[in-house]
Amino acid sequence: MFRNQYDTDVVTWSPQGRIHQVEYAMEAVKQGSTAVALKSNTHVVLATLNRADSELTSSLQKIFKVDDHLGIAASGLISDGRSLCKFMRSECLNHRYVYESAMPVTRLVREVADNAQVCTQRSWKRPYGVGLLVAGQDKSGPRLFYCCPSGNYYEYLAHAIGGRSQAARTYLERKHEEYPEASLDALDFKELDEAALRPYIDALKDAEGGGGGGGTAADDAAPMET
Repeated sequence: MFRNQYDTDVVTWSPQGRIHQVEYAMEAVKQGSTAVALKSNTHVVLATLNRADSELTSSLQKIFKVDDHLGIAASGLISDGRSLCKFMRSECLNHRYVYESAMPVTRLVREVADNAQVCTQRSWKRPYGVGLLVAGQDKSGPRLFYCCPSGNYYEYLAHAIGGRSQAARTYLERKHEEYPEASLDALDFKELDEAALRPYIDALKDAEGGGGGGGTAADDAAPMET
């Protein structure tokens, strides 16, 4: 219903109670490559599909180390992800300087979410077009969070974001009872590559002419980074 009347800036509500600019930013996450994360009682593992847009270019880095105890995987607008990574590194350094200890994962995630939420209340700003899977370790053990452009954040046992991530989430939901007791070797994503991410790779084959033999091999076009 006349959506263009209510999506000119991020502070305008539609009659249906929606903020379209925030929804557009969340759609940007779905346009990114798949990122998957698993958590056990001892470890958290992140993995992304790094697919180059062309054979002439390299793929973008999507997994970033923030601190010795914390890392992130990004899906969506990766330049926004690098900006948030820089913010997170600065917060971790400041915390170490003041308190001489690692920054708690929950506190950092909350600050990232607050930073993203501010962008939804200023007409001269735009929401971040990136979703972050945040993996870290603190006194309570391994932690896994998802931060979305709306400023919300959620803690997960396992999660997947990005394009065609629904297949990965379906697989993770079926197997989630196995993850808490899993060893690091069991979380190496070999199984995910074969099962959860296989629908994504098969779709790449179809899009690149895999049936006709004229396309690039999907496994070469979409290497995984862990």
